[in-house]
Parts: sequence; C-alpha cells; structure tokens
Amino acid sequence: MSTQSTATRMTIAKALNAGMRAAMERDPKVVLMGEDVGKLGGVFRITEGLQKDFGEDRVVDTPLAESGIMGAAVGMALRGYRPVVEIQFDGFVYPAFDQIVSQVAKMHNRSLGALKVPMVIRIPYGGGIGAVEHHSESNESYFAHTAGLRVVTCSGTEDAYWMMQQAIASDDPVVFYEPKRRYHERGVLDLGEGGGSSLEDAPHALEDAVVRVEGSDVTVLTYGPMVKVAHAAAQAAELEDGPSIEVVDLRSLSPLDVDVIEASVRKTGRCVALSEAQTFASITSELAAHVQEHCFYHLEAPVLRVGGYNIPYPPSRHEEVFLPDLDRVLHAVETVLAY
Repeated sequence: MSTQSTATRMTIAKALNAGMRAAMERDPKVVLMGEDVGKLGGVFRITEGLQKDFGEDRVVDTPLAESGIMGAAVGMALRGYRPVVEIQFDGFVYPAFDQIVSQVAKMHNRSLGALKVPMVIRIPYGGGIGAVEHHSESNESYFAHTAGLRVVTCSGTEDAYWMMQQAIASDDPVVFYEPKRRYHERGVLDLGEGGGSSLEDAPHALEDAVVRVEGSDVTVLTYGPMVKVAHAAAQAAELEDGPSIEVVDLRSLSPLDVDVIEASVRKTGRCVALSEAQTFASITSELAAHVQEHCFYHLEAPVLRVGGYNIPYPPSRHEEVFLPDLDRVLHAVETVLAY
C-alpha cells in the first residue's frame, strides 16, 4: 500500500463500508452477518459490494431472526471467528436482547477468562429519518448498563472508518451504534503517511473521548447524532457573542473516558449532557451523576440534561418536537449560566 498521505471526502456510510473492508482484508476470520447485508448491501447500503468481493461465506444473508443471528454469531466467535452482526434497525434488537445480555456480555467472565467473544453488533440508531414504529430508537443505555459489553458510537467519517476496525479487532464484544440520519453526511478521511495500513495509524483509541470544539464557559457532553447539533449551538453562540461552548464527543459510552470529561468540566465549571435518548435512567443521567460526584467543587451550576422526552418514540410527523434541537441546547446553556 502506498505510503503517500491521502485525504478524501466521503460519507459516514462509505467510511463504515471501507472500515469493514479493511478489517476483512486484514483478517480472514472477519465475517459479516445480517438481514439483507449481502446481495442488497443492507437497507442503508452500508455493506454494499462486500459480498461480491469476499463471497457468500464471509458476507452472509441470514433469516429474519435476530435471536438466531446472535446465537450463531456467539458460536462462531467462540470458534475463533470475528463476526460482525448487523441489526437492521435499532428497534429490531430486542429479540436478540437475551442472547446479548445473557451470553455475549457474560461469557468471558463466566469462563474466568478462558473464553472470548470477539464480535461487533452494528445497530443503526436514532431518529430523524421519518420512519415507522420500531425504526427510530435510542436504546444505547440498555447495553451501556450491561457489564461485559463495550458500547461505542461514531459521529463522523474519520471515526466511522477507524472505530469500526478497532471494534472488530477488539477481543471484547462491542455494540457499535451508527447514527443513521448522519449516514450520508460527508467528512474528511485522512489516512496519513501510512495510508491506513495499520490500526496504529488511528488518531484515537476506541475508548477515547474527543474535544470537538474548544470553549471556556460551558461543557456540552454528547455523542453520535447530537454532536452536529452541539457544534451548531457552539457556532450560533459564538456568532451572537454569547457563551463559549466546549463540545465533547464521548465516542465510547461504556467505558466512559472520564479523564477528558472531568478535565473539560473543571475548566468550564458548567455542564450540559445531551443525547437523543429519553433522559430517565440514561447515558445523560450517568454523565450528570458522575460529573456532580467527581467535579462538585468546580461546578458553578447543576448539570442539566437535554434529550428526548420520556415517552415512546412518537410518529414521524412529531419527530421535530421530540428530538433535541439547537434552541433546546442553547436554552440549557443559558440556564446553567444564569446560576
């Protein structure tokens, strides 16, 4: 592979595809599984072209049976493969929930470390696509609560490419959340002088949080589809000579990168936790609890949470009311500054 530095613009969808392709080229034990991932290339075309290039033995179209898909993947992982399982939509994961929390998450601990379950569970998540029931949910808190699972989510092109490969290479089971309404947004992927030939070229470790926007007055902790909203809020505040907002992209929801989180909040003294998910018993709840426990003497105001309302996900015509937007984020920022 060329050692010349290369940078290109591509969508998150294409970056995820390229990440899986790179992992499959690097390790013949990487196998993709899921409903319509092969000939169709997935409903969002994330796996497009991979069955053609790697064959039906490595890109497997499965029956419409999430529990069966997950059970088969567990067996394959125990036999040395690295299955990458696609759950077609976030709301379809529940038939596989028992397999994930009872087997995938516990096998390594149950065997006292003798067995590993290296697998990636890909879940397109979140709203904003005008879909019907069971197609727009943010259920990441269920899996972040489950000991034994890594839970990560990308927010842009570069992370989509590198985090997918890092997740596949991990010996831990990884639940990989993909912000579906951001699939077709473009970003820059710079493979660096090494041309992306090694995971050592990745700019961040899988569990790292990253400060996306530097600020001094308020920290906004967020992830996945809400990173763009937080970034827009920071820009809007800057244009209006308003508060300086620091945006932290968590990237990893379990484990959390508490060092980056705490350093940012200690600098700004104020914090807003933001996600699409309902706020009750959520990632934002954990963030608020952690910050108030570990940064108490640096806080100038209580931590506020901004998220979806505590109702079942509404019909698509009401999505704009349910999902946090720029105004709700700026209102929370103004509220914590008013203390």
